Amino acid sequence: MTDLDAIDTNILRHLEKDGRISNADLAKVVGLSASACLRRVQELERTGVIAGYRAVINREALGVGIVAYVGVGLSEHTKSAQEEFERVITAAPEVRECHNVSGTIEYLLRVEAQDLAAYKAFHLDILGNAPKLNSIITYIVMDSSKDERA
Repeated sequence: MTDLDAIDTNILRHLEKDGRISNADLAKVVGLSASACLRRVQELERTGVIAGYRAVINREALGVGIVAYVGVGLSEHTKSAQEEFERVITAAPEVRECHNVSGTIEYLLRVEAQDLAAYKAFHLDILGNAPKLNSIITYIVMDSSKDERA
């Protein structure tokens, strides 16, 4: 684990908000010279604290009208059952995130679809045919008051 001081934490906070901020502007807001700021950012990248940069895509502009969180329980609690399920889910473009979780289910999925009909097709054709499936619980996102994913 990397030890971060208050300046590193401040740099990360600003980069999370705007990964395209110029080094000069970042240096100003964190109170460093441009060269000192650049060295710190490069060290955060080198040590893996900053894993990468990406664009935040407006999914609605791409036609995504439904976001759902889907809890999936499997009928078998074996490594092979999980691997089979993960193969199916990895191939499904509607699944934007797949998390193996603890608790009463094995997986929590974040699914995006054009509309309810498209989600239903995914639900029936992909999830419904997944191996070792025991239960599906779907939560449709109505609104998001906070979303800090980049």
